[in-house]
Amino acid sequence: MKKIFYVLLLLIGVHTARAQEVPVLDRALFFGNPEIAGGQLSPDGKWISFTKEYEGIMNIWVKKIDEPFEKARPLTNSKRPLNGYFWTEDGKYILYVKDNNGDENMNIFAVDPMAKVTKGVPESRNITPLKDVTASIYMASRKDPDLLMIGLNNRDKAWHDLYSVKISTGELKKIYENTDRITSYDFDWDEKLRVLSKTDDKGTTQFFYKEGDKLTPIYETLVTESAYISNWNEDNSKFYLVTNKGDLDKSALFLMDPKTKQITKIESDPKDKVDFGGLFLDRNTRKMIYTSYTGDKTEYYWKDKAWEANYKFLQSKFPGREVGFASSTNDYSKFLVSVGGDKYASEAYFFDAKTKQLIFQYTPRTELKKVEKYLAAMTPISYKSSDGLEIPAYLTLPVGSSGKNVPVVVLVHGGPKGPRDYWGYNSTVQFLANRGYAVLQPNFRASGGYGKKFQNGGDLQWGKLMQDDITWGVKYLIDQGIADKNKVVIMGGSYGGYATLAGLAFTPDVYAAGVDIVGPSNLFTLLDSVPAYWEAARAFLYGMVGDPKTEEGKKRMHDASPLFSVDKINKPLLIVQGANDPRVKQAEADQIVIALRDKGKKVNYILADDEGHGFRKPVNNMAMYAEIEKFLAEVIGGRYQKEMPENVAKRLKEMTVDISKVTYTPAKTEKAAGASK
Repeated sequence: MKKIFYVLLLLIGVHTARAQEVPVLDRALFFGNPEIAGGQLSPDGKWISFTKEYEGIMNIWVKKIDEPFEKARPLTNSKRPLNGYFWTEDGKYILYVKDNNGDENMNIFAVDPMAKVTKGVPESRNITPLKDVTASIYMASRKDPDLLMIGLNNRDKAWHDLYSVKISTGELKKIYENTDRITSYDFDWDEKLRVLSKTDDKGTTQFFYKEGDKLTPIYETLVTESAYISNWNEDNSKFYLVTNKGDLDKSALFLMDPKTKQITKIESDPKDKVDFGGLFLDRNTRKMIYTSYTGDKTEYYWKDKAWEANYKFLQSKFPGREVGFASSTNDYSKFLVSVGGDKYASEAYFFDAKTKQLIFQYTPRTELKKVEKYLAAMTPISYKSSDGLEIPAYLTLPVGSSGKNVPVVVLVHGGPKGPRDYWGYNSTVQFLANRGYAVLQPNFRASGGYGKKFQNGGDLQWGKLMQDDITWGVKYLIDQGIADKNKVVIMGGSYGGYATLAGLAFTPDVYAAGVDIVGPSNLFTLLDSVPAYWEAARAFLYGMVGDPKTEEGKKRMHDASPLFSVDKINKPLLIVQGANDPRVKQAEADQIVIALRDKGKKVNYILADDEGHGFRKPVNNMAMYAEIEKFLAEVIGGRYQKEMPENVAKRLKEMTVDISKVTYTPAKTEKAAGASK
């Protein structure tokens, strides 16, 4: 790997002279609304839906497949970006979900894609019109396309009862009252409820086989293990189980008979490097189409020759890029195909599997496509942490850079336990690279996909070995001569925001500055304020950061909370927060802003009153990144696009907080916890 990397640097060095030729690309190319995105074929393939701007927000549009996109009709006029949408089995409705200004209280809406209106958009109906409730969709029926199986936490905020809902009328019917900590409901191909999962207060999860009203325990995992049902076999007698229970480190695919409890291994990573990735079954024949595994990149193992032939045909048309079947008709005769890669603006094509006809549909970001020669390659690398653990990561060097003595932004992903960074196009990475920064994305221990030991290795290591995994990545770049040791900034969202604060507090000499986006600063208040419906995950959370009910846990949490080491923070810090964040509440930002302010430290604060855990609205996103690039330019000298649209400048001014006016009143329990040493 090192040899390959040195060759890469050598090749980049040849193009040093081109650095002056790379223009500063407008931030709107990365963070403004795409022209068209999220395309889906109707079940019969006669229509295509997609999202497009309507009154400044991405909304759902529809058109006939053979019509130009200019003929499309808007279906929704949401004032907030949607959290996803799909067609019902019969194509009669499009269903979508959204929350209220980032509070994550999701409601389910239905709209008729064929409705005719003379002005504006057709009526959308909220089929779960309940306040402060998070609706979950467990099954969309194929047998009765007017039926959904959903979870609602209206009776008990901590737990979801199972309901059926008629889409046409909104009629709700309670199927199962959840008084025993049920965390999931699983239906077979015949849409029969077969398996329920329960998680106890220790984080142990049990699968229960349902026969009539009888629930029989059939499988159990500890809080440090994982298992889920991927799907059912052809005759519904067994289910595909993905698990890493017991002696297994990398998760594998099994078939389990719920009546006999017999388990048969089907497959695991042929290279024994990563967890089982994905299983895709034909919805009509119920046979396997492919399995997949994701290491540096994703690899597919085809079980169906026709699908494999189509995939290879598409690959031949787009060398050097990745292709994916983004949407299909019910019979898999027609597809929307996505095409993209690390340094490519994505595209969407219509593909007829029978005739092999391939028709271009749209490019989400046409203007970015025109300048994609200035996008930077993302290279998988690895390095050793403080204890010798190998840490996988991605490194992106600015186009035209010599690859030597470059200012660096360490971009830390959220989670932290389970999520990971992936190879491919990343708007934030490309934006930072265009501004002249090398970008390091470490998949530190606790990241998902690399096995149970690696993932659990982050337990009780917040601010410790997990932080070392990031710090040693910086050391690696310095040792390789890539990073300018005086120009390294740490940045991230959620856990990445925590790692930013921890980096500045616990390794103050490593970084020149930090950008904390919705990151927790105080682990006591973080755990005190998690949403009620996260109750099943409480033991999981305690396993990560410590148990606040024990003296040992309190000390561990105190020591790992950047708020209580604020004296050590001596570098500039930019904090970004959503006022409605239900996961990492505004208090996390307010507390550390006040602590830094009162000690005369440099801190800037951006607060959006209409956002939650991360910014969704384009104008807010654009304003945030305008402030970020200005901040980075000031501390490590990258390039900076000073101009911005009037609405963005106005929004940035509205979101910029006067830190002298920030207040915070801790709860009584917080005062006691914060005092614990």
